[in-house]
Amino acid sequence: MSTFKEHKTIADRAAGDRSRHRQKIEKAIKESIKDVVAEESIIGQSGKKKIRIPVKGIKEHRFVYGSNEKNKQVGSAQGKDVKEGQRIGQRRRTKPEEGQGDKPGNKPGDEMYEIEMSLEELAGYLFNDLNLPELEKKNFKFTTQEKMKRKGKRPHGIRPRLSKKETIKQKIRRKKAAIKAGTFDPTGDERFTFHESDLRYKHIAPVTKDNTAAVVFFVMDVSGSMDKSKKFLARSFFFLLYQFLNHKYSTINVVFVSHTAEAHEVNEEQFFTVVPNGGTLVSTGLKKVEEIIDKRYHPNNWNIYTFYCGDGDNWSIDNEEALTCLRRLKEVNQVMCYTEIGSEQRYKEYNLFAGGTPDRRLWDRISTIEDKNFKRIRLEKSKDIWVAFKKLFGGTK
Repeated sequence: MSTFKEHKTIADRAAGDRSRHRQKIEKAIKESIKDVVAEESIIGQSGKKKIRIPVKGIKEHRFVYGSNEKNKQVGSAQGKDVKEGQRIGQRRRTKPEEGQGDKPGNKPGDEMYEIEMSLEELAGYLFNDLNLPELEKKNFKFTTQEKMKRKGKRPHGIRPRLSKKETIKQKIRRKKAAIKAGTFDPTGDERFTFHESDLRYKHIAPVTKDNTAAVVFFVMDVSGSMDKSKKFLARSFFFLLYQFLNHKYSTINVVFVSHTAEAHEVNEEQFFTVVPNGGTLVSTGLKKVEEIIDKRYHPNNWNIYTFYCGDGDNWSIDNEEALTCLRRLKEVNQVMCYTEIGSEQRYKEYNLFAGGTPDRRLWDRISTIEDKNFKRIRLEKSKDIWVAFKKLFGGTK
C-alpha cells in the first residue's frame, strides 16, 4: 500500500514569508503613526488624498558569521573552572557614537522610508483598537443593512444562483422515494431524469444590525484668546475625533457648537474654519448643548457624549455658572470631557497677573468634579493629542 503525502508548494511557503513581512511593516507603521497624527498636513484633508508616513527600514533575520580569529578553537578553553556552555574570551569592541549637535559620530543612521496611504487607510491603523466608552443599549435604535448573506436554499430563483449540488441531492431523494413506492424500476432501461421540482437555488438575504443611538457634541471656544497655535491644537483634536467616529460608527449623530460670549450650532465647515474673535463665556456653549439635548436627544433614548475644548481663559464671573453646567451635563452624558489647551507655567503666570486668585482658573475649579464619566485633559503640544485619545477611548497602540 502506498502512502502519498501532500507537500506545500514553493508558492505556499512564500505566502507565509510575505505574511510575516506584512506584519512587520504594519508594526513599523503603527510605531511611526503617532508622530504624524497632529501634523498640519493631514488636518482637514479628504479621505482620498495620500499621506506620507516615515517608517524605519525592516531588517530580516539572517546568519552572522564570527570573526574567525587565528588560534581560537570553538568549544575549547583553558582552566579547570570552565563549564559547558560558558561564554569565554569575549572580545570588546569600540561602541560607535552618534553625532550630537554639530559634533560628528561614527554610528550609521537608521534607514528611513516613506509609505503613502489615504486618510481612510490611516484611520484603519489608528482606530481599530479604540471604541466609545460606556456605550449602552437605548430605547431608540438605528437598523442598518450590513451585508448580504446566504440563507439556505429555495425552489425558485435566478439561474446564476442555481445550486447544482443541492439539485442533485433533491433528485436522488425523489428517486429513492419512487423506488420505494414502486413507481420506478432501477434495473430497467428507463432513465430517471431531472424534474423542475428538483431545482434548488441559493437564497441570498440582507443581514441587518441594530445600532445603539448615540450623539456626540463638539464644543469649541473660538474667542479672541484662542490664538493660532491654540486653535490648531483644538482643530487637530476635533478633526481626529471626527475621523474616529466616521471610521467606527456609521449611525452616530455629530453636533457642532462654537462659542465666544455667545454660542451657536454650526455645520462642520463652519466649525473647523471659523476665525477666533470676541470674549469668552464657557457656560454659553454648555447651555447650548443642554438646550439641544432637551429638544432633540432625550437621555433615555440616546447615548450622549460631549467634548469641550478651549484655553480656559474664561470671564471670572462665569466660572461658577460653567461649573454648574458641567455638573448637570455629566449626569446625562456617557462621557463628559473637558479639554484645556496650555501649559502649567502659563497658568502660573496667569495667576500672578490675575492677583494670585485661584478662583479665576477654570481648570482648578473643574478639578472638584469627581465622577468616572467626567474626564479632564490638558493639551500642551501636538504629541499630547494621541496620548489623550488613548486615555479616552482605550487601545494599545
